[in-house]
Amino acid sequence: MTLVHLGLGTNLGDRPANLRAALDALGRVGVITARSRVWETAPLYVTDQPAFLNMAAALKTQLAPLDLLSCLKTMEDDLGRVASVRYGPRLIDLDILLYGDVVMESEILTLPHPRLPERHFALAPLAEIAGACLHPLLGTDIAGLLARLPEADDIRRLAPLDSMAL
Repeated sequence: MTLVHLGLGTNLGDRPANLRAALDALGRVGVITARSRVWETAPLYVTDQPAFLNMAAALKTQLAPLDLLSCLKTMEDDLGRVASVRYGPRLIDLDILLYGDVVMESEILTLPHPRLPERHFALAPLAEIAGACLHPLLGTDIAGLLARLPEADDIRRLAPLDSMAL
């Protein structure tokens, strides 16, 4: 089994419920070994939309990278995600951030996630559960990548998902 680190995000509907449903679905394709607190972040790129809830999860899975990606896209569809504007609002977003120490590039998947080092909303939750994990291309740990980013006013750490209102 491979340890995979995933990013989860949502900014439409009942956001905590969307994250819970995504975690339930992920538990059907592997074993969730860790999950971060929930973080609220302002949207990037397309800013005229609601704030996101983001979190990270560690998943042990036997699925190969492209098979896992296919499962994640199916989960997004099953949970109600509708294709829209790139970087636009979404009911759920599931991204492979790190797939063990695999480095790969295909037409549909690049590992590690190519924009991970520049994204507070991905690095902050990931650092909670995998701060010492090394980025396989950069050789820097996740906590170090986060420390390199400038301070961000538009991100705040919330409670663990279990303690958020249903």
